Amino acid sequence: MTIDQDAVTKIAQAYTAAWNSGSPAAVAQFYAPDGRIVINRGEPWEGRARVAEMAAGFFSDVPDLTLVCDGLRCAGNHVAYLWTFTGTHAGTKKPLRVSGWEEWDLDADLQVKASRGWFDADDYARQTGGG
Repeated sequence: MTIDQDAVTKIAQAYTAAWNSGSPAAVAQFYAPDGRIVINRGEPWEGRARVAEMAAGFFSDVPDLTLVCDGLRCAGNHVAYLWTFTGTHAGTKKPLRVSGWEEWDLDADLQVKASRGWFDADDYARQTGGG
């Protein structure tokens, strides 16, 4: 299955808007009902409810999180969504600027079946004062 670049662009724009809405449920709606995300080879969040929990954790840590899509790369049904988020860490009140990416496998309904997310956790810790 090869996905049209215009469709991927629309998905990425809507996904970015979902993150910027501050709604964990809005983020989770981009995932298939049995979709999953793994961040930095951690434990997977499986299913929309768990994906919403993952997003809620980010919103709790960075309540004013603003996400920007830095670029997209597509191959078949595989998409690399490059991003940067900025905001203020809730605990330390320190400003954050974190870049990373998600690697999506999309299903026939153009929902995320599997996502592998990556960012520099050591840099995040340094920015929050934890490292």
